[in-house]
Order: sequence, then C-alpha cells, then structure tokens
Amino acid sequence: MAGRAVPHLMTLADLSVPQIKRLLSHSHHLKQTSLPWLEPQGSISQKKMQKLRLPSQSLFNKTIALLFSKRSTRTRLSAETGASLLGGRALFLGADDIQLGVNESARDSARVIGGMCQGIFARVGEHEEIEELAKYSPVPVLNALSSLWHPTQILADLLTLHENAHLFEAPTEGAQVVKKNDKKVVSLPELRPLTVAYVGDSANVLHDMLVTYPRLGHKLRIASPDQYRAPTAVWQRVEELGCDEGIWWGNDPKEAVSGADVVVTDTWISMGQEAEKEERLRAFAGYQVTEKLCQEGGANPNWKFLHCLPRKPHEVDDEVFYGPRSLVFPEADNRKWTIMAAFDLLFGKWDISAEGAVIAEKD
Repeated sequence: MAGRAVPHLMTLADLSVPQIKRLLSHSHHLKQTSLPWLEPQGSISQKKMQKLRLPSQSLFNKTIALLFSKRSTRTRLSAETGASLLGGRALFLGADDIQLGVNESARDSARVIGGMCQGIFARVGEHEEIEELAKYSPVPVLNALSSLWHPTQILADLLTLHENAHLFEAPTEGAQVVKKNDKKVVSLPELRPLTVAYVGDSANVLHDMLVTYPRLGHKLRIASPDQYRAPTAVWQRVEELGCDEGIWWGNDPKEAVSGADVVVTDTWISMGQEAEKEERLRAFAGYQVTEKLCQEGGANPNWKFLHCLPRKPHEVDDEVFYGPRSLVFPEADNRKWTIMAAFDLLFGKWDISAEGAVIAEKD
C-alpha cells in the first residue's frame, strides 16, 4: 500500500458522475451474482449450481471495523451480511465497546483500528468526527452516516429507482442482456430523468440527494419549513457542483410535489433531537405524505414513495407507506447491495475510479 493514496468516501459529492454510476452498476452486478447463493439448498438444479460464480472475494481474510456511535438496523445488517458475502468479516464496535472518545483520541483510535482492520465503516454524530478518523486512518474510511451526509442511503435509493425504471415508463425496455467474456449479464436498467419531491427536514439523506440527483439529470423539488434548510457547508458543495440549477426549494408541500414522479420523506426528529420533538411536530404540521396531499399538489398519477426508515406515522400515512406506491422495502433491501459494492471497491480493491465496466472486472 506504500505510495498509494488512501481512498475515503464521506459523501457522494466526493465522486464524479461516472464513479457514482460505477457503484450503482457494481451493486446491481453483485446482487445478481449473490442472490442464487442465498436460495434454499436444493431449489436450484445441480446444472445451474455448477454455472454459478461467487461474488468478488476481495475481503477474503479481511476485517472491516464498524464504528457505530448511533443505533442502526439496515446499515448494520447490510455491512455484516455484505462483508460475509465478500469473504470477509465485519467487526461491530459500539460506543461502549472501545476507548474511542473515552480514554483515547480519534487520531490514536484510527491508527490502532487501521493497523488491525482493512477498512472503517463509521456511523457517527457530528461530521467532524468521521473527518478526524479519515485524516489519520491508514485504511479507507466510509461514511455510514454523519450529521451532514448519508451517501450509502442515496446509492440504495438510486439502485431501487433504476431497478423499477419500468414504473416510470423508461424509454428503454428495462434491463438489457449484454455479453461480457462470453457470459450473459443483465445490465442495470436505464432511468429516465425524474422529478423527485422531498417533503420534510433538511437532514443528511436530503443533503446527499442535493449533490447527486441533479448531476444525474433529475430535478429536485423540496419543501421544508424556513428554519430547517440545508446548512452552509452543504449548500456550498451544492453550488460548487452546479446542482443548485436543478433544485426548487419552498415551504409548501403541495407545491413541492407538483409533477413529482417520486415523493420522498425522512424522519422529522433524528437521533439526538428528541428534546425538539414538540417544536418540530408543530413546524412540520401539514407535511405528512398522503394520497390527498399528492393529488391536490399535482403529483404524477403513478408517483412512487421512498423513505429510508425507520418511519413514524406522522411522516407518511399507512395508505401510502404500505400501499402499491411504496418502494420502501426494496429500498431497504438494496442497502445491502450498495454497501457491499462500496466495501468491495473501497476496502477490498482500493479502486473507486470510473475506469471500465464493473461487470467486466475479474474478481
């Protein structure tokens, strides 16, 4: 590793559009490759079993440290199961398990952990915490969530939209079968430009949407109360990337969902904000995603719904959340494949460049 720059990923703003597309394509590829191995034994014929290939084993004998100072369901499950499929191990280290932040500095902890593990997947409070880890870590650091950014969530959202491109009347017929090295591979379906409405708090999920969706050709329409807007550090990245031209922002949810193909919301009360609950519930009155809101606001008739979970009923009602518009559970499932792809490229291969087609890589 001497002489090689350590690749870190804090936000999708750090990646070019081709790099983001590579991650999405690689996620789709790993999902196709892995799913047959997870079927019940005996459900696949011996002939088909003999033709199966393992997903990349780039983490063989390697260990990824999961530094989680915040609770998690999807992120932890994705990291542990994805690392296993890549041939490695994810080692969960909660706030009460190690000395980080208690008797040991982030600098010292990063060096010690990076001396024994081959990657750090950190779910932290303030964004400065993960920046400090990345500054001193000898191995790649991937942001599992911070106060400012949540890159792996947006990768999962985008993979879900691509896989359901047919629901938005994509100009192509969906997935195309291509040949790579005499093997048939189903490519990631193309997705037409969408209008994506976000109704709710300006938090880490939205922040990575702001620096990603416009660069991929999608329009964003956002409604949030005036006092809950993107912080300066985030908006600076938005402007640097030229994404602000593809963003409409107001405080009327009905206006935000006008023409929307996809409606997204997130928690109004993040971990650490419990003391603000009553104030936030008042501020977000009228923001609950419902059929009525989207019909009155003029969303497209076949609009779909996304939510990163966990969900509270005041954010979206049961009719939408559990109904045919909802893609929330496929979205949750895809956390696994997108995190697995990031682990493979970042931790296993130290190669998150945009060169070449990922599906043609030799694992």
